[in-house]
Amino acid sequence: MTSSKAFLYLVFFSSFHFFTVFSTQFTVGGEKGWIIPKDDQLYNEWAAKNRFKVNDTLTFAYKKDSVLAVTQEEYEKCKSVHPIYFSNNGKSEFKLDRPGLFYFISGVSGHCERGLKMIVKVLEPASPPNQVADHTTGPSTSGAAQLINVVGVLVVSLFGAIFI
Repeated sequence: MTSSKAFLYLVFFSSFHFFTVFSTQFTVGGEKGWIIPKDDQLYNEWAAKNRFKVNDTLTFAYKKDSVLAVTQEEYEKCKSVHPIYFSNNGKSEFKLDRPGLFYFISGVSGHCERGLKMIVKVLEPASPPNQVADHTTGPSTSGAAQLINVVGVLVVSLFGAIFI
C-alpha cells in the first residue's frame, strides 16, 4: 500500500468522530433506580450533580411504579391529569429534547409526596462568541461553513482512497 493511500485511509477512519452525536444516557438514581427514597431530595440532589445536555436520555428503572413528565405546577402539587409523558413499563426512557427545566413525578398515589420526584435542568447548547467581521480581509467563515468544508475534504479523501 502506498503511503498516500495509507494516509487517506487514516484521515477517513479518524474522521468518524466528526459525525458522532454526543449524548449521554443517564440511569436515574444509579443502581437503585426510580424508587421511593429515604431522603425526599435524593433525586434532585442526583440531578444537580449531573450536567444534562440536549439529546441526553434519562432511563427510569422501577417495579410497580410509573414516571410522568409534568408541568411545574403539577410537580408542585404531585398530581397530573394530563402529563406531558407517561410510562409504566418498568424501564422508561425519556429524551431531553430542549434546554430548560423538566419535571418528573411518580404516577403512583403517595409516591411523589414521599420524594419520588425530580427536576432536571438541561443546559443551553454552547454557542460560539459573536465574531466581528473584518472588512479589510473579507467576511469570516461561520462554524457551519467550516464544518461543510471539512466534510467536503473528507468526502474527496474518501473517493480518492477508493479510486487510487
